[in-house]
Parts: sequence; structure tokens; C-alpha cells
Amino acid sequence: MRALHWNGQALTLDSSYAAPSASEQTALVRVRLAGVCSTDLQIFKGYMGFRGVPGHEFVGEVAQGPAALVGKRVVGEINFACGECEICKHGLGRHCPTRKVMGILGADGCFAEYVAAPVSNLHIVPDGVADGEAVFTEPLAAAFEILEQVEIDFTHEVLVLGDGKLGLLCAQVLAITGARVTLVGKHPEKLALVKKLGVRTVLLSDWRSKQADVVIEATGSTAGLELALSAVRPRGTLALKSTVAGEQTLSLARLVINEITVIGSRCGLFPPALDALAQKKVVVTPMIEKIYPLSDGIEAVAHAGRAGALKVLLRA
Repeated sequence: MRALHWNGQALTLDSSYAAPSASEQTALVRVRLAGVCSTDLQIFKGYMGFRGVPGHEFVGEVAQGPAALVGKRVVGEINFACGECEICKHGLGRHCPTRKVMGILGADGCFAEYVAAPVSNLHIVPDGVADGEAVFTEPLAAAFEILEQVEIDFTHEVLVLGDGKLGLLCAQVLAITGARVTLVGKHPEKLALVKKLGVRTVLLSDWRSKQADVVIEATGSTAGLELALSAVRPRGTLALKSTVAGEQTLSLARLVINEITVIGSRCGLFPPALDALAQKKVVVTPMIEKIYPLSDGIEAVAHAGRAGALKVLLRA
């Protein structure tokens, strides 16, 4: 099959990459669309030391697997857990210590014609959700994960830092709670995508730090944490969404002095995301900047890495 392959130094298109196979517990999915995200770009900078086929956001059609799934459109959770350890038994397979993670840790991803995933990780896409919407399920689930971790309602002032793809999704999801949500970013055209949906937006150059009850750090930059810390009120909550390759140094004194709760927030559950897409509670397709064929995947990744780029997709 054709697949993009990362060897730790370069990304190449391999026209004869070995296709994965199905088994009793693993389905083979023909990829229809795959999304390039900020984590993929960090992979190419050395994050997690990954080698193999990158990519973890996809919508596809089951080619081989259980009869009930064959031919169905599906999306897939990216953490391949053992299912047996104590953490898995507590429903936290996303944190299984021996897990593999699609396109990130020990498992090939979806920048290919086919991808393999545990049957238990797959979710059928509702009929009313188009492929161009469904491909956003994984990052949208990550946005909904904030609501699994932090209690937010109409009484809260919420600040989202970063107008990248994840920041735009987080702003929409948090606005569903009725909270007073403000998105701060660098790009007027990107801020406009959620402003028309009723989210307050501010250009970073115009923003004057006003402390909020909850701050979401989704800048994707090493400077984002320092900025976010300055914006959290005493006893407020800071949720960290960025995964950045490399080390960061930061004084933790303010966390102690201001009694700030810091939460790392990663992958989320898929059902809330699929439900939101089906009910049109979030709008995602205006975030698509360009769709490339898989054969132009290297160009697509370069495009996704441009400053200010919106969502770049691959069509397998």
C-alpha cells in the first residue's frame, strides 16, 4: 500500500509499504480522510522519538473485521491499551502504561491507504455526519475532555489561548456550557470563524491580561505556559493542551502562591464529540484549508506547518 513514512530524519512516500492485517480483535480500515495536526508536526521535530507511519486523525471504512462493522464508516480512538492492567480496569485505557498510540508511540498511523485499530477503539459515524466533519472527531474529543476534568458552567469566565485548530474547537465546546468564553489568538481570519458563532475573540496584540477562572493553554508554543499562568486568577484552573517537543523551564512559585490547579488534558471520549457533530453543536468544516491526495502528502505536511495554517487533510 502507499503510506507516508517517518524514519526520524525524513518523511517519504512509500508506494510498497506493508499493509496491516486484521485479526479477531483488530479491524483493517480503508482511510478516506486523515488530518494533519500539531502533534504530527511535533513528531517531525523529535517528539516521542516515533518511527513509522504518522497520523492519528481519520475517518474510514472497515475493509476487514467483524461482519457487523465491515463496510461501515468509522473513526477510531488512538490509544491501544492492554485492557488487563489496573489502570485499564478503572476505565483509563488512555493511560495504560503499556499502551501503543496510533502514529505517535509504537503503532503505525493513518497517513496511509489502510490503518489497523482494535475493534474496541472504533466508533460508527452517524449518517448525518460527513467525512469532512468526522475527521475532526479525535481533536474534538480532546476538546470535550476538558469538560470531563473541569466543572464549567455559566458562572465561569473562561479564556482559551491559541487560535490553532484545537483552540478553535476548545472555544466552541466550552461555549456550549454557557460560560463566558474568550479566545485569544494572532490571526483575525481564524478568530472570525468562532466569532460568528458567538464566541468573544481578542487579538493577542490587543489583549490586556485579565484573570479568568479557567484558562486553556492551546498555543502549541513554549511561551504559551508563561502567558497562561499570568491569566489565571488565584485558585483558578489551568488546563494544558499543548504538546511541544523539547524542554521547558518555568518557576512554579506562582502555582503555589496563587494555589492554581494545573491539569494536563489529552485525549477524550469519542461519543460526546460524535454527538456534537451529529447535532451540529460545533462547526468544523470552515476550518479545512486544503485537501491533498496522499501522493502529495509531503507537500501537505509542509503546508500544515506554515504559520497560521488551518486544517490540512489527506485523501487516501
